[in-house]
Amino acid sequence: MSSWYGLKSTIFSQDKDDEIYHAVVKAIVEHQLPPGSKLPEEALAAAFGISRTGIRKVLQRLAAVHLIRLTPKRGAQVVTPGVDEARNVLVTRCMLECANLPRVVEKCEAVHISALEDLLAGEARAHEERDGATAIRLSALFHVQLQAISGNEVLTQMVSQLTLRSSLVIAAYGAPWQQGCRCHDHQQLVALLQAGAAGPLVHQMEQHFDDIMANLHFERSGETTPDFTRLFSPAIKG
Repeated sequence: MSSWYGLKSTIFSQDKDDEIYHAVVKAIVEHQLPPGSKLPEEALAAAFGISRTGIRKVLQRLAAVHLIRLTPKRGAQVVTPGVDEARNVLVTRCMLECANLPRVVEKCEAVHISALEDLLAGEARAHEERDGATAIRLSALFHVQLQAISGNEVLTQMVSQLTLRSSLVIAAYGAPWQQGCRCHDHQQLVALLQAGAAGPLVHQMEQHFDDIMANLHFERSGETTPDFTRLFSPAIKG
């Protein structure tokens, strides 16, 4: 009985760690925790109702995917990408995504188009309602879901991780109104995919990334300390 209880406690702890990890990732991706935000262990632990040891594990996971930086004496901060890093993240995404598009076209079926159109509808609605957080999240999800059509799980995972870092780039250097990618760009990509036009699709994707890069303003953001209790108390219950 005690061993079963111990296993249950371990599983519960892992599940809660995952919930907290994804809650913080979501807040970073949606620009609720902008680049430069300080992440004090004590404040986060209080907001989530767990120990500082538990929060430390989550912060280490976030550092491993380059979303935060852990510095001795200064603690944890959401990463502010340098200019070269910002450009390289987007250039690498463009290279990977464009190289995979012929395979995406080859594997694409009606069900994939339907799923992408559902995402586009949600993205357009978010823009109309000026729901920036949802627009940013759906914009990233569009790119991941598009690449997933190819069936290349390794590449899709790489693109997924890079979209997280791209969100930091846009938060640090994008215009205040910039909420992910432009909706009509994604609509054009889906139209070309549906037409099976691999060459024009690759060209349009390249132009899409060129436009994203052109809209960035490479000025550093400052440091902030958000209200974690307000931000996270509804996210984790129990």
